[in-house]
Amino acid sequence: MKKIFDFVPEHIRALSGYVPGKPVRQAERESGIRCIKMASNENPFGPSPLAVAAIRQVAEGVNFYPDNDANELRRLLAERHGVQPEQILITDGSTALIDIIARTLLAPGLNAVTSERSFIVYPIVTRSSGGRLIEVPMRDDRFDLEGILAAVTSETRVIYIANPNNPTGTMFYADALDKFVDSVPERVMVVLDEAYSDYAEFYARRNQRTYSRSVDYVRQGRQNVIVLRTFSKAHGLAGLRVGYGVGDPQMLRYFAQVRTAFSVSVVAEAGAVAAMRDDAHIRLSVERNAEEVDYLTPQLREMGFRVVPTCANFIYLEALEDAPKLAQRIQNEGCIVRNLAPWGIPNGLRISVGTPDQNRILVNAITRALRPVTMR
Repeated sequence: MKKIFDFVPEHIRALSGYVPGKPVRQAERESGIRCIKMASNENPFGPSPLAVAAIRQVAEGVNFYPDNDANELRRLLAERHGVQPEQILITDGSTALIDIIARTLLAPGLNAVTSERSFIVYPIVTRSSGGRLIEVPMRDDRFDLEGILAAVTSETRVIYIANPNNPTGTMFYADALDKFVDSVPERVMVVLDEAYSDYAEFYARRNQRTYSRSVDYVRQGRQNVIVLRTFSKAHGLAGLRVGYGVGDPQMLRYFAQVRTAFSVSVVAEAGAVAAMRDDAHIRLSVERNAEEVDYLTPQLREMGFRVVPTCANFIYLEALEDAPKLAQRIQNEGCIVRNLAPWGIPNGLRISVGTPDQNRILVNAITRALRPVTMR
């Protein structure tokens, strides 16, 4: 006699679950020492004081359900981006919206296209929807946009574009994206995942370039483009889970039908609304991040790593040895870093950029981890 789990579809059985950055308490239990977490691309400088105050102010009202559409935040975002509120969809993090898009547009027999060495959620949501993911090889550690276009088939319904890319930290500029979007068939949804846009805009300005004109596509009425943003990175609200998409109103209504009801909490909306009003905090977070990137990059190269220049708040590097073992040794020295073996990069590490003190602790921890066993 069959049991209930025998009826789980094969494409669900075959899934590999998302592997998050290791929690600090777990790492400390394993290593027996105090640890700092530099594995999940969080903002080490914390949230805006305005956001913290707003969260405290609404805390006593959490016995009531939230506004299902987070209309105050939706209105402010529409004003910020120069679009209508109907062109904004708020979700519990941009990762949730990636999943919603896949469940809405993909099915067995259909496919999505992205780059290799990109966000690990793309294969998970694609395969959980029964779809097939086509991963195009990178070119110089970057998305090969021409290769992605060439990989599109009649069964393609979604293209995931992470700009900057996680985990490599690389990006491309607005002109390249304009050319790419103009070439994508209208039947294919282009998901422009711009989770690290605040950092990217800083680096683009420093290079006297234009980062992205992604929201312009929505203003122009393109129906097959959605722009994803999040409050988890530069805004420092990763623990609240707030993200959003900017896109065609009709398509967003379909996505809203798939979204879980009341998915964005009262405290999450209040924190995000307040964080939006503190541009100085965002600017300071981004500038401090760049200073610490400039410190860490040469330090890591001197240790023998291949380090890819970043346009985000993390650094991608490749070691000359097995990444899981090296990451464990670094953890045993007090720092949690992300080994990228689950992403298909056996010698890859991703390190979140921390505060000045954290980064110096990290450098010392890696130095000790790289020493021969007899010298530790």
